[in-house]
Amino acid sequence: MKKIKFPTAQTILLIIAAIVALLTWIIPAGKYDSLSYNKEANTFTRSNIENTTTLEASQKTLEDLHIKIPLEKFTNGDIGKPISIPNTYQEVEARPQGVLAFFESPIKGIIAASDIIFLVLIIGGLIGIMNLTGAFDAGISWLAKTLKGYEYVLIILVTSLVALGGTTFGLAEETIAFYPILIPMFLAAKYDAIVPLAAIYIGSSIGTMCSTVNPFSVIIASDAAGINWTTGLTGRLIMLFLGTLICIIYILRYASRVKKDPSKSIIYSQKEQIEAIFGTSNNATVKLTTRLRLILFVFSMCFVVMIYGVSQLDWWFLEMTTVFFVGAILIGFIGKIQEANFVDTFVKGAGDLLGVAIIIGIARGVSVLMEDGFISDTLLYHSSNITEGMNKGVFANVMLFIYGGLSFFIPSSSGMAVLTMPIMSPLADTVGFGREIIVNCYQYGMGLFSFINPTGLILASLAIVKVGYDKWLKFIIPLVVILLIFTMISLTIQVYI
Repeated sequence: MKKIKFPTAQTILLIIAAIVALLTWIIPAGKYDSLSYNKEANTFTRSNIENTTTLEASQKTLEDLHIKIPLEKFTNGDIGKPISIPNTYQEVEARPQGVLAFFESPIKGIIAASDIIFLVLIIGGLIGIMNLTGAFDAGISWLAKTLKGYEYVLIILVTSLVALGGTTFGLAEETIAFYPILIPMFLAAKYDAIVPLAAIYIGSSIGTMCSTVNPFSVIIASDAAGINWTTGLTGRLIMLFLGTLICIIYILRYASRVKKDPSKSIIYSQKEQIEAIFGTSNNATVKLTTRLRLILFVFSMCFVVMIYGVSQLDWWFLEMTTVFFVGAILIGFIGKIQEANFVDTFVKGAGDLLGVAIIIGIARGVSVLMEDGFISDTLLYHSSNITEGMNKGVFANVMLFIYGGLSFFIPSSSGMAVLTMPIMSPLADTVGFGREIIVNCYQYGMGLFSFINPTGLILASLAIVKVGYDKWLKFIIPLVVILLIFTMISLTIQVYI
């Protein structure tokens, strides 16, 4: 019999979208009232399925709505999205998503995710231009010689630096730009493509899971919970250090095994295919000239400028995309690439990542089905009721799993924070521990599930590396189990100390 192949990322997401559409026929529709702040008018707007009401922007208004968040968190822009109002959930008329909605969802998702999709396409064009100049091959050749015998340093550095970016400013979607650059470097060091994928993706996931000053998760979640973001910081720092250490050791063990015996690679059957795609066979003959050094410098500065802009200047996808576009043009000038050749190469490079862009759009389409079917709030409502009357140690760990489950339907960290914290954080008061534990459950639950969450970034990342989801699960599941046990023990200790 012919061996059944594991479905592609696009097919997996379409199957998930079909299941979610089916769930909108089964799960009752429901909505919480929401509260948003209008900066221009200095007022609150309370919205539900039927109408909207304008309220005075005052602390008394928040207290009357049982929202324990300081008013200045809204007025200074810390909370910019509508938040759910506690005790306002009600079932509404069902809005089941049919066949037409299912087929429309990828299109709606692509439109909704156009910002990150354009970033991916522009990065693809930039990578194409870089490959044309030969700068990558020359840089990889130099790096391979420099690190000879100490290639493991590359794993430690990449994982640690990406984790640092994740914990400080939420480095996640931006890592998509790193794969085409770093994969050839790791392949030249005699590792397989799983190793750079793991160093980048796991580094980002453990960093965002243990966010310390990340404004898109811990700060906005703490604000929505009505506490200072520094509350519980020590515990998160310890989790970050130990969690990152566990991840690095795990990657190093696998990398060492593959380096000694390439047949031990999970993707050994794809070895020649991946090496052909990422062009590692001829880089040893390319000399690193002054011109190529300048091109590599400009290329590196694109990332430095992007990271500085996101972390310090409130940049987002428009500004990030512009940086890479300008970088491609500058590299074209430095490399003396003819205009027609530049355009053809840029377009072809963007086309190489078109499949990744479509995956991102389909994944966003799953969220669109959830929102249009009004089942997200229903899941949140019943999740908040599950923990009633539990022992506080059990409660914290159940909340960890609840947040992991909810992140399948709400993969956005900031979206999860503003939707759930006003509902979930008061539950901490009823069991006798600080609300920072709920913030930690939110971070750890979302972070752990992000390692395998098909509606998150993993399928897009795998598409770039040309690795199947089944192969990734085989690699990552043991680490997820280790981290889950470690996190549950850590949460239990935090609850009782």
